[in-house]
Amino acid sequence: MTTTQVLSVALGERSYPICIGTGLLSQGHALLPVIHAGQTVVIVTNETVGPLYLERAKGLFQNGTVVTHELADGEQWKTPAAALSIIDTALENGAARDSLFVALGGGVVGDITGFAAAAFMRGVSFLQIPTTLLAQVDSSVGGKTGVNHARGKNLIGAFHQPKAVLIDIDTLNTLQEREYAAGLAEVIKYGAIADPAFFEWLEANIGALRERETEALTHAIYRSCELKALIVAEDEREQGRRALLNFGHTFGHAIEACTNYNTWLHGEAVALGMIMAARMSALPQEDIERLVRLLDAAGLPTAAVDVSATDLLAAMLHDKKVAQGRVRLILLRSLGDAFVTGDYDDAHLQRVLEQ
Repeated sequence: MTTTQVLSVALGERSYPICIGTGLLSQGHALLPVIHAGQTVVIVTNETVGPLYLERAKGLFQNGTVVTHELADGEQWKTPAAALSIIDTALENGAARDSLFVALGGGVVGDITGFAAAAFMRGVSFLQIPTTLLAQVDSSVGGKTGVNHARGKNLIGAFHQPKAVLIDIDTLNTLQEREYAAGLAEVIKYGAIADPAFFEWLEANIGALRERETEALTHAIYRSCELKALIVAEDEREQGRRALLNFGHTFGHAIEACTNYNTWLHGEAVALGMIMAARMSALPQEDIERLVRLLDAAGLPTAAVDVSATDLLAAMLHDKKVAQGRVRLILLRSLGDAFVTGDYDDAHLQRVLEQ
């Protein structure tokens, strides 16, 4: 096993480590919470990830009684019924309040498993083992869990922090190119909202990241998690600064909802959403073009989507960030400096949506 980098999400008694390295699925026992003899461990995965990594994951919990639950793969299955199916499996296998739920998969698996853990017996421990780049740099960190509703994304959920996040970079080797590129959208987001130096590093190293070079990947994942951990520690429940992490997401979630969650991957929709948010911002055209070039170099879509402005705005009004009937947007003062606002020109928003 190569050197493992560890950083912490500082939340007092609920602080937890994020462990980043290679070979961790096979050799990461010492990095995990202690599993007591006979403790029920419910490993949740999906039909794509399970055949690849489930057996190795089981080996991390040799002292426990391991139970597995397989979900269908895809955002369209991120439903209350999926969370209940996990709870059914837990109950059928004698899980109790000292049980551990483990999310082995991408962001959908992590969100559903975390929500099931938050609801089961009013909250049991859970562990994140993210296997996609998007989950490794974003959804596995910070304790946001939930499922979708027909009226919008993640409208049913809870804040429930994991006990640890185990990021094995080797799992990215089996990730399809489109899924991998979708994860790069969230990496780029961190530079755009909070770290201009990191944005410049991404511009210089996007080729190495596209090639999945370990050194570049390790740095990108570590810095992304570090930035998110700092923001979460400051504002766990998104009452202020944490909302900046939704840069591009208000537009992106609307695109996903308007296309029934089966056209664009989450990261692809966020990439399009970041461009729309940048066009809403008072940015020099050169900065907007830099963002578009970097997203394009990452293999992400940058062209318009076939959704009407009316439908997009209607979907945005179901966003969780709506306050007093007005959509609050995350915009940029400059690359690396984001802010939240409800003070924008409605006519300008209409023009951006129509583009």
